[in-house]
Amino acid sequence: MSNPSSEKIWLSSPHMGAKEFEFVKEAFDTNWIAPLGPHVNGFETDLKTYLGNNVHVAALSAGTAAIHLALILLDVKADDEVLCQSFTFSASANPITYLGAKPVFIDSEKDTWNMCPELLEQAIIERSAAGKKPKAIIPVHLYGMPAKIERIMEIADKYDIPVIEDAAEALGSSSHGQRLGTFGKMGILSFNGNKIITTSGGGALVAGDETIIQKATFLATQARDAAPHYQHSHIGYNYRMSNVSAGIGRGQMVVLDERIAQRRNNFLFYKEALKDIPGISFVEEPAGAFSNRWLTTVIIEPSETGGITREDIRIALEKNNIESRPLWKPMHLQPVFKNCLSYTNGVSETLFENGLCLPSGSNLTTQQLSTIVEIIKQLFR
Repeated sequence: MSNPSSEKIWLSSPHMGAKEFEFVKEAFDTNWIAPLGPHVNGFETDLKTYLGNNVHVAALSAGTAAIHLALILLDVKADDEVLCQSFTFSASANPITYLGAKPVFIDSEKDTWNMCPELLEQAIIERSAAGKKPKAIIPVHLYGMPAKIERIMEIADKYDIPVIEDAAEALGSSSHGQRLGTFGKMGILSFNGNKIITTSGGGALVAGDETIIQKATFLATQARDAAPHYQHSHIGYNYRMSNVSAGIGRGQMVVLDERIAQRRNNFLFYKEALKDIPGISFVEEPAGAFSNRWLTTVIIEPSETGGITREDIRIALEKNNIESRPLWKPMHLQPVFKNCLSYTNGVSETLFENGLCLPSGSNLTTQQLSTIVEIIKQLFR
């Protein structure tokens, strides 16, 4: 079977609902075409209501901007060290270098593929003994799967190190009933075009302490002092979300739970359809975890598939105009971070070698899902 349509099947494309245009039209009708306005405030309120747990939110231009501001607010300086999950997108680590600080990469555990608590504690002990107590910890909830965040928080609290919780891929996921992004001192979200909801480009900083969000908002609007003229006592950034983008976000919030259900159904479809193929496996939710299943990911073990590899499947899909993607290449293997310290156990390297992200958009049709599965099955016949 091949893709019966010449139309591209994307890995994770934007999925608009019925309300986004209404909010955007209101922004145009009221001439709020600026990096501030009622939709920004409204979107922040929508997120606060959804996340619960008495949090506060600043809507920003990107998730990367949120991490950058979080590090600044934690007073991370040049030559400081920040512990960062290695198995992630580079945006989790790049802002550390913006400040001249140094990322120290922590490998994953096998259950969730996220930051390994044992390696985390080892790194804290060893770096502190060397006189370099880490200034922050950045765990990531990869592909929407909750990390072992309660254990990570226990370790962070034990050594008094703040956590910046990277929930860029995990809006709507939770651990033991608590939304991800609300466990750490600060959390970050992303609304990039491929995320579970989008503002075309954007992100948010989340914190339980309202003063943190007030400071972040101040820095994100060029740190303008309260004066009738333009006066600045701090270096600021142009990191605020626009009113138009926030309008899109408000429309997307209306359908967020529906989008999560659609993504989770994709996962169930793939799991059922591929369950009888030896060597193909899926990451499961640990007890108490709820994943938004932003992307459905599979592991292809060549020793069990008769030699069929992740690349064989990816290329077969690509030939049929279907986008898939290898799992993240760990940061400790990236050329740009080759001189950084890392605490590794081989887990993320194996995942990168054998893992694949399958098309997972909430707008996929049953026909498209069936086509993808049939192309994979053909390789095993």
